[in-house]
Amino acid sequence: MVIGAGHNGLVAAIRLADAGWDVTLLEGQDTPGGAVRSAELTPGYVTDLYSAFYPLVVASPAFAGLDLESHGLRWRHAPTVYGHPLSPDDTDAAVVLRDPAATAAGLAAHDPRDGRTWIELVERWQTIGPALLDTLFRPFPPVRGPVQLLRALDAADLLRLARFLILPAARMVSELFHSDHARILFLGNAMHADIPLDAPGSGLMGLLLTMLAQDGGFPVPEGGSGGLTDALVARARAAGVEIVTSAPVERITTSGTRATGVMTRDGRHRSARRAVLADVSAPALYRRLLDPAVVPARIAADLDHFEWDMPVVKIDYAVGSAIPWRSASLAGAGTVHLGADQHEMVRWMADLTTGEVPRHPFLLMGQMTTADPTRSPAGTESAWAYTHLPRGVVDDDSALSLAARVDETIEAHAPGFLDAVVGRHVQTPAELAASDDNLEGGAVNGGTSQLHQQLVFRPTAGLGRPETPIERLYLASASAHPGGGVHGACGNNAALAALRADGLRGAPRRRLTRSLVRRFST
Repeated sequence: MVIGAGHNGLVAAIRLADAGWDVTLLEGQDTPGGAVRSAELTPGYVTDLYSAFYPLVVASPAFAGLDLESHGLRWRHAPTVYGHPLSPDDTDAAVVLRDPAATAAGLAAHDPRDGRTWIELVERWQTIGPALLDTLFRPFPPVRGPVQLLRALDAADLLRLARFLILPAARMVSELFHSDHARILFLGNAMHADIPLDAPGSGLMGLLLTMLAQDGGFPVPEGGSGGLTDALVARARAAGVEIVTSAPVERITTSGTRATGVMTRDGRHRSARRAVLADVSAPALYRRLLDPAVVPARIAADLDHFEWDMPVVKIDYAVGSAIPWRSASLAGAGTVHLGADQHEMVRWMADLTTGEVPRHPFLLMGQMTTADPTRSPAGTESAWAYTHLPRGVVDDDSALSLAARVDETIEAHAPGFLDAVVGRHVQTPAELAASDDNLEGGAVNGGTSQLHQQLVFRPTAGLGRPETPIERLYLASASAHPGGGVHGACGNNAALAALRADGLRGAPRRRLTRSLVRRFST
């Protein structure tokens, strides 16, 4: 039994069905997909309602072997992966091109040393990247990835790599690059998470997304993000998964300390013979779906300190022409980072930390027709932009005010943009939460990405694996390690844990895991 048909729930269901299990997947919404869905908000313009670019899908071991292309998925790429102007007056914004040598040549125009550094960084990534991805996306604690790194590097290099990976992004770029253009190109990716630029972990996020952009690009599904969900659904059904929509789960039933099934809102009880995997947030699992009597007291107390990531405000645009960028280099970019140089990013994060609605927001923007010409009529653009409100600020007035500032920011970089807009829709935190239960308060990553809620601390201390204190119940959402992003690892890891624990051979593993989890949670 799997609860929730987001991408993690679908990946989990496929893994279980491929192993021979009879799998029922229950989704509360009337369509599957979670935060991987698209629609026409303006006729003729396909809008990605939530996530849009999928470098992690291509790189993640969770998607390896699913062969989604045989189930209708087709990837498309923008001519330029992404770009980031230094200011509205920057007419030569730095960009990442598909060819590393071309990217390096562009950076070398600002400082020759940065071109050489870029090539060295790409070469280093080719050595460490596969092992690092395996380390990040496998269950905690990882084994195979670190072993691969040990084989590839000597002890001294391994220590240097460990130091490098924990650097804050601001420090990492100061050690790597010399020009502001190169630094900002890296830092914009670090801001995809909610980790301050001077905090450990932000550098790793910047490195990961920057190298994935250079290695495999930022691909998008042809026809909209819903194409990825459609392929996952087709793959799941081909494996024998029963997908039931409009079936919100009200409660997980238990017998003693073992999960036995679920009760849906219509009063129907569905039994789970082997396991229940929950693609729901950690607070929803422990506070809403489980009887409080079976939740260990320490977990209940720890969840009082569970920290969501910052609320998102997203604006969807239908543009009747190409976007008139000041910098011609941005015309072919699928993704554009706007609104802040390195110092302004720090000020933006300071506003968010102190509860101020930012006057000058940093934002991520997608040019979806540039990446996939099927998204809107020729010569037009289906675009979106999103930014963040401070934690706890989710009212519509603040969201709409911030959305207007996003408009101003884009207009400053592309004069005439607003005149070309023929359709505009603001997705407020309240709207995001209403459309997907896992997007609590407009948070899209299942909880903060900061170090205090990662690894063995995700979702709370001692629960760094999919197992829960309830036997045969597994957390399969972005609230579990390794966290947010469309990579499927949370669902995949939960499925693997359930498979390992199944049957007589799994009994010793179940007892050991339950003992360890309960030791940390009671």
